[in-house]
Amino acid sequence: MKFLAKRVLSPALAGAFTAVLAAGSALANFTADERVIVLNSGEGTISIVDPVAMKEVKRIPVGKEPHHLMATPDNKSLIVANAASNDLVFLDPKSGEIVKRVDRISDPYQIGFSPDQKWFVSASNRLDRVDLYSAPELKLVKRFELPKVPSHIAFDAASRIAFITLQDSDELAAIDLAEHKVIWKMKLGKQPAGVWLTPDGKHLLVGMTGDNYVQVIDWKAAKSVKKLVTGAGAHNFLAMGDGRHVLLSNRVANTITVIDQQTLEVKESFAVPGGPDCMELTKDGKQLWVTSRWIRQVTVIDMATKKVVGKIPVGKSPHGIYFVSHAPRQ
Repeated sequence: MKFLAKRVLSPALAGAFTAVLAAGSALANFTADERVIVLNSGEGTISIVDPVAMKEVKRIPVGKEPHHLMATPDNKSLIVANAASNDLVFLDPKSGEIVKRVDRISDPYQIGFSPDQKWFVSASNRLDRVDLYSAPELKLVKRFELPKVPSHIAFDAASRIAFITLQDSDELAAIDLAEHKVIWKMKLGKQPAGVWLTPDGKHLLVGMTGDNYVQVIDWKAAKSVKKLVTGAGAHNFLAMGDGRHVLLSNRVANTITVIDQQTLEVKESFAVPGGPDCMELTKDGKQLWVTSRWIRQVTVIDMATKKVVGKIPVGKSPHGIYFVSHAPRQ
């Protein structure tokens, strides 16, 4: 009997083969003219990335310290919040081209529309306050002094309450949007950042960036009910689009954790290099795009294998990331 010798691909060929597979997967995930938009907070630019070629095709100035971004409720525009230049920039969400600028927004670090689209909330990280605007005209209604370092925002499903993490005073605050007042504050662990409401509306998940866990809050009782150990630098959340699981970036541990929102348990964690921060998941759930904050890179993960299939150089301190063909936000 003859035995065939097993052929082993050279590292170069293996890398090329992986790149071809990644490009094919990206082609299936995105429309032909779609671009990935990345905020480079450390240099005041946005990177426009071709998702099929997995390379930056353009870098343009956008303002000082663009940290977070979100689509408008009608999905016709993408808003970039420039914290240090005190403005909002509206982009074409597909191409990343600048459409207009609104310059009357003070220190917008993190931003959010209430689910009913009546309110627009801006967390002023640098100025220790939270601003409440009426939407869509963005007229300032109320300014709340909330030291120290308001960070991330979540809303209850009824659009009654906005929850704000206070990163340097280790607290969570709840603002009644209709009554325009802070209704409670509670002490948490070290440096709370990302905050997420579970689909059943019962619990808030809060990432402890100064520690290694997610604190589970019964927000109606304003008390902590559980801790989920995830990894050092537990930071920010993204829904997996199945109505049950949510992803959490652990910036210091260099991992992403999958959390089951029904059982309130950690399911698994996988490695992502360079201080993973914000995330975007393709509509089919097959690729996770992550800003690697400390290495000027966007890292692309194959969710079937949890392996890195793309490394895209971008600008300094990449933070927010967005593309149109994303998974559902639940």
